[in-house]
Amino acid sequence: MGALHEGHATLIKEARSQCRHVVVSIFVNPLQFGPTEDFGKYPRTFPADERLCRSLGVDAILHPGVEEVYPRPLAELTKIVPPSQLIERLCGLFRPGHFEGVATVVMKLLGMVEPSVAYFGEKDFQQLAVIKRMVADLDFPVSIVGVPTVREVDGLALSSRNVYLTPQQRSAAPSLYRALKLVADESLSGKQPLAQVLEQARSQISSLDGVTLQYLEACDPDSLMPLTEARRPMVVLVAAKFGTVRLIDNFLAR
Repeated sequence: MGALHEGHATLIKEARSQCRHVVVSIFVNPLQFGPTEDFGKYPRTFPADERLCRSLGVDAILHPGVEEVYPRPLAELTKIVPPSQLIERLCGLFRPGHFEGVATVVMKLLGMVEPSVAYFGEKDFQQLAVIKRMVADLDFPVSIVGVPTVREVDGLALSSRNVYLTPQQRSAAPSLYRALKLVADESLSGKQPLAQVLEQARSQISSLDGVTLQYLEACDPDSLMPLTEARRPMVVLVAAKFGTVRLIDNFLAR
C-alpha cells in the first residue's frame, strides 16, 4: 500500500533475485479499511516509493486510482470471501470485513499483472495465510512466497505505522517481539506449558502504560487454529494498540 520501507525493499530484492521481470503494485485499498480506521490518514508517498523501486531495478509499477480498480460502487462489487476459519479470529475479530477487502484487491491485482510468483511479507501472517488459501482454492496460476519479517535492531517489526508512535511508545513497542520469543522459547523447550507462558506474556504486554492488548495466541501456521500444546511448526501472533496506533507481529517456529 505504499509508504515503502526496508521491509518492502526486501520483498523486491527477493523477487529481483529470482525473477526475470519484477512488478510492484502500490495501491491504498479502501475496501480493507473499516469505517473508523485510518484510510484517509494512511501515508501516501508515491514519489519516494517510485525512487526506491527504480533504485532496486523494478521493471514496472502498477499504481492505479481507486476508480480504475473499483469502477463500480463498492457496495455493488463482487467480493472474495475467505473461509471463516481463517478470518473470524485474530485480526478478523477486531477488523470485520478487512480480509474480504484484502482477498478481493489481491485477486484483482494478480489478475491485472498475471505474475508467475507473488511475494508477501510474513509480518502480516494472517493475510499471507488467507492469500495462500485463496489462490489454492481458486486454482489461480501463481506461486505465493512468504518473506521473513524485517526488524529494527531492537526487534520491532518494520511497519508504515511505526512513524505514528511517540518516543515513549516506540521505546515500548519491541516488547511485542520479546513476548513472542518468550512464548516460543519457553513452550518449545518444555520449560513451561504453552497456556501458562501465553498468560505470562499477555500480562507483560497488558501491564505497559497506554498499551491495549487485543490478542496473543499460538496457532497452527496453515489453519490458524489455536494450539493447546507447543509444537513445530507453530506461529505466535500478537496485536496491540499503543495509544491509537495498532501494531501486529508474529514469530514463526518452523
